[in-house]
Amino acid sequence: MKKVFALIIFLVMTGFYGQNKNDDFSKGSGLAANTFPISPKQITESISAHEDGEYGMETAFRENAINIKQFENQFNNTPGFYIISNVFKSEAYLIENLENLQKKGFDAGFLFNPEDQLNYLYLQRFETWQEALQACKTKLNGSYTKEVWVMIAPNGVDQEEPTSLVLNENIEKRSESKEDISLEMVSYEMLTTLAEKEDPLRAGRPTNGNSWIKKANEYFDKMWYAEAASFYEKALEKNPGNYSLEILQKAGDSHYFNTNMERAYFWYDKMYDKYKEDINPNYLFRYAHTLKGSGKYGRAKRMMRLYNRKAKGADIEQNQDEDYFEADANEVVLDNILSTTHESSLKNLSVNSKYSEFAPMFYSDNEMVFSSSRDSSFFNTRRYKWNDQPFLDLYVAKINEESLEVKDAIKFSKRINTKYHEAAVTFSADNATMYFTRNNYVKKLGKDKNGMSHLKIYVSKKVDGEWTEAKELPFNSDSYSTGHPALSPDGKKLYFVSDMPGSIGETDIFVVDVLGEDQFSEPKNLGPKVNSERKEMFPFVTNKKLYFSSNGRIGLGGLDIYEAVLGEDGGFLEAINLGLPINSKNDDFSYIVNEDNNKGFFASNRTGGKGDDDLYSFERMIPEEVVKNAIAGTVVELITGAVMPNALVTLLDDNNIKLKEIVTDDDGSFVFEDLDSNTKYSVQISNTEFFDNVILAETKKNEVVAMEFQMKKLKEMIILEDGIRKLKTDMIFFDFDKSYIRKDAAVELDKLVEVMSQNKDMVIKIESHTDSRGPAVYNKYLSDKRAKSSRNYLISKGISKDRIESAIGYGEEQLLNECKDGIRCNRQKHELNRRSEFIIVKM
Repeated sequence: MKKVFALIIFLVMTGFYGQNKNDDFSKGSGLAANTFPISPKQITESISAHEDGEYGMETAFRENAINIKQFENQFNNTPGFYIISNVFKSEAYLIENLENLQKKGFDAGFLFNPEDQLNYLYLQRFETWQEALQACKTKLNGSYTKEVWVMIAPNGVDQEEPTSLVLNENIEKRSESKEDISLEMVSYEMLTTLAEKEDPLRAGRPTNGNSWIKKANEYFDKMWYAEAASFYEKALEKNPGNYSLEILQKAGDSHYFNTNMERAYFWYDKMYDKYKEDINPNYLFRYAHTLKGSGKYGRAKRMMRLYNRKAKGADIEQNQDEDYFEADANEVVLDNILSTTHESSLKNLSVNSKYSEFAPMFYSDNEMVFSSSRDSSFFNTRRYKWNDQPFLDLYVAKINEESLEVKDAIKFSKRINTKYHEAAVTFSADNATMYFTRNNYVKKLGKDKNGMSHLKIYVSKKVDGEWTEAKELPFNSDSYSTGHPALSPDGKKLYFVSDMPGSIGETDIFVVDVLGEDQFSEPKNLGPKVNSERKEMFPFVTNKKLYFSSNGRIGLGGLDIYEAVLGEDGGFLEAINLGLPINSKNDDFSYIVNEDNNKGFFASNRTGGKGDDDLYSFERMIPEEVVKNAIAGTVVELITGAVMPNALVTLLDDNNIKLKEIVTDDDGSFVFEDLDSNTKYSVQISNTEFFDNVILAETKKNEVVAMEFQMKKLKEMIILEDGIRKLKTDMIFFDFDKSYIRKDAAVELDKLVEVMSQNKDMVIKIESHTDSRGPAVYNKYLSDKRAKSSRNYLISKGISKDRIESAIGYGEEQLLNECKDGIRCNRQKHELNRRSEFIIVKM
């Protein structure tokens, strides 16, 4: 599905292009001149002349001498009624004619039928047969006088996106044959039998797939992903020899950046199957995302494990099966989201069109403002090349509080809507101030040095019932984008989305203090509890919570909606996924809610909608609170990443008192349930061949805390240095002029105890050293005390004194660096010389 919200999601991946306006668009009326506006009166007259239904349709077309034909399953297309002007075998001639029609302003495209290998050039597509009939009767308002006929693409077939192109620049002429089949020569019998006849023009003719690839790459580089996707589909369908890694990546990307996850998955899957050893981590992430977007959660989990390991730089054997990478802690979170369904009633709103409606915002007592790519002023409008949809405008509509239905949508203020994008609005509590997103547009479209038109936040005031000319905010820039403003209920803070310097990921949520008239504080990043390495967007804030969408957190696929509770310190706690049914395997975003009655609205491109992105209303049924707090985790071996079954897991309270004890499952996982909220615990992992591992954990409210434990083997502490076997620990440090065992030193000494307990015949000697500060005689005395302190600690932990051959101090005689007497050194360098070493005498 092609989505308009992608126009303003500020993708760093795409350089934050705004509307890459073709020069023809600036002419305005030039594009609309030959389009076919259908007035309500015309449609009504057409419908009233004939009864509804198939019989009425056939009668209507027959009486007007207009041929119709229905191709049941032969096309990948959007259901509708296509006015066909010509049929071609030659692709070069097809493109030439398509370009000419579009230069004349027709909303033209073509449909390729793989069964008869013909290309059907259409002038326009209509939703209803009455509209198509009226267009034919009036010859598209007198703009096309040649003969046409109507192709019917029925509903109810599991179909892909149409091979529909919009070409607005010169296309190189092909040298191949331009033979076509004229409309007058095509019979309906030919349309179903030509595929069965040999085509002498095709015999021995070289494929022109490279021409399709070249054009697809040109559109891809311009970020015109709708057109690029169509050309890649055509080229790859005709010639599997084009299945290079680069082309498969771009074919998937052209759909991924339009958030058509199913089609992106189709090409990423082929890419992975053919080039799995050559794929970089970013494409594993996208592949996993499309798997979730297609409902394939099991395989998505495995891909995310592989992505996580590659992203961390782990060494993965070339032929290692992906199933080797066992479950990680994030999967516990995903399983929890999938298994938790919140009681909510959803309704697809009647205000939705075949285009995109999204970014709702409460306005006045019973109204809502939203963004839409519809255009009620004329039938064919300015179109954004990213996904071939009209530019965005703001609309206002009335809300029925009982039914949560929205109706009577009209365009918002003419002072606000321009010929480019306006979207994502927020209002002050008194509805006298509004902030909204717009292209860098004041009188003309602004661009940076690379030709990119970034997005900016503008503010407008209402004076005498009219909105004033909008002004841009001072923290906007021509070098990066800002947008998706969200005002706090008290009007003192403005949240927004940007890719400005200081971002954690591709797009982050920031906040500024509203200080007064056109005065704001410096933007502040909300930090990692909200922002991820990917995209966060569409914030909405209440007195208690921040709601936003993200594709960088554990979720169900595409963008998911999350909530973050406002903490006592003014910051936000860790974000939580809202779960089903608010979230789906597709994109879910621009969530707003009235927390007094738990009613609100959001947008989604989930299956079953009317257009690309649809608005939905919801009412969340809040049940009596049931506390389900848990700590879950996975135990793995540090070096190989292999899971560790049957490891002992102990839960300790804040006073180190044992509360529960379990062993890990076959996949290395464990979970402690029914814990207290907001309580500190310690989780200790024990295994006879590994060092104990203890991690502190704090439960939250009604949430599973996910953890991962990496275990280090005991034998890895035994090393060989200069031919001498030693027990390798982290440095055993001592405070200046002291010999007592510090807490960090005790942790390392405990590791020695574990190794010596496993190796009963091991005998060691201890050597202790100081830095050069102080008299040499005293330093030797001090180091000897430190060596004996270490020996006494080991004996106190159960190691026999007979297994410690000696404990001797050498003072400053064996320094590790240049910091001898007379040399100035900092504290850190001196500390490196204060150490104890453990040499294996016998084993």
